Amino acid sequence: MGCRLAIAGVTGAVGQEFLSILQERDFPFDSLRMLASSRSRGKKIEFKGKEYIVEELTENSFTDIDIALFSAGGSRSKQFAPAAVKAGAVVVDNSSAFRMDPDVPLVIPEINPEKISEHKGIIANPNCSTIIGIVPVWPLHKANPVKRMVVSTYQAASGAGYSAMVELEEQAREILAGKKPTMKVFPYQIAFNIFCHNSALGPNGYNEEEMKMVKETRKIFDCPEIAITCTCIRIPVFRAHSESINLEFTSPITPAEVRDLLSTAPGVSLLDDRDNNRFPMPIDASGKDDIFVGHIRQDESISDNHGINIWVSGDQIRKGAALNAVQIAEKLL
Repeated sequence: MGCRLAIAGVTGAVGQEFLSILQERDFPFDSLRMLASSRSRGKKIEFKGKEYIVEELTENSFTDIDIALFSAGGSRSKQFAPAAVKAGAVVVDNSSAFRMDPDVPLVIPEINPEKISEHKGIIANPNCSTIIGIVPVWPLHKANPVKRMVVSTYQAASGAGYSAMVELEEQAREILAGKKPTMKVFPYQIAFNIFCHNSALGPNGYNEEEMKMVKETRKIFDCPEIAITCTCIRIPVFRAHSESINLEFTSPITPAEVRDLLSTAPGVSLLDDRDNNRFPMPIDASGKDDIFVGHIRQDESISDNHGINIWVSGDQIRKGAALNAVQIAEKLL
C-alpha cells in the first residue's frame, strides 16, 4: 500500500533529485502531486512512464495528501507547510524554516530516527553541510563522546541551486574566452575562485551557514554542551561538499579505531588509501548516497591521543537534501 504524495518545489535541483531517488528506491505511492511556483504551472514532467502536469503551490494543494516533501525555500515553507498539516499531511521540509523550532524534530535517519514519531505534522531536514559532516561523526561520538569539533567546509555551487551550477559553468567559459565573468547568483566570481559562504553575517562575525552547523549538530546529537566552531567556504565545484573535521574526544582514540567504527557505519564509505595519497574527492561522492571519509589522522597537537582529523565528501543534493528527506518519508510509512 502506497501513500498519497506531494512534492513542493519539484522543478528545482532538489525537487528533481526527489524524483530520481523516489524512482531508484521504488518508493511506494498511490498518487503524486507535483507543485511549484506560478512560473512553472502547466509544465509537463515525465515520471515512471506517466506524464504529470505541474500545479501551482497554494494553500489548497494538500487535500488528500499523506506526505508532502518540501524543497521550495524557507519563506514558502512557512507560508504553505501549516496549510499542508491542517489538511492532514505530514511535511518533510528541506528548508531552514522549522529546524530550530523545539516542537519540530530535526532528523537524520542514521542518527536519530526515533525522533520521527514525535512529529506534530512537520519534520525538518537538516542543512546539507550538517548532514554531510555529522553522519560520520555520530558513530564515533556514540563510542567516545566528542568534546569539541572544528569544521571547515568546501561547499559546491549546488548548495545554491541549479542556477548556481549554471553560473559556475558559464563563468568558466567566459574567463577562458578572455571575457569578464557574469555574476547573477553569487556576489563574487565562483569560477577559479573561493569565498566565504554567501549567507548573511551575524553580529558575532559568523555567517548563517556556520551557525546552522553549530546549532543543528547540538540539537540532532541532543548534546547542547558540545563545543563546535565552523568556517564555511564556497568553492568552484558543481556537486558534493567536502569538509575538514577536527575532533577532540573524551577518551583516547586511534585512527585504527576510527576506521573500524566507520567501516560498519550506515551511510558511510571509507576511502582512506594512505599508500597512494588517495582520499575522498567531490567526484567520488557526486551522485552517490554515502558520505565518503578518509585522510584519518591522529591530531598530534592534542595530548594523549584525544584528537582525530578526518576529511569527508558528500553529495549535497542527494544525502545533503533529497535522499535524507526520502529516507524520513520511508520511515513514516
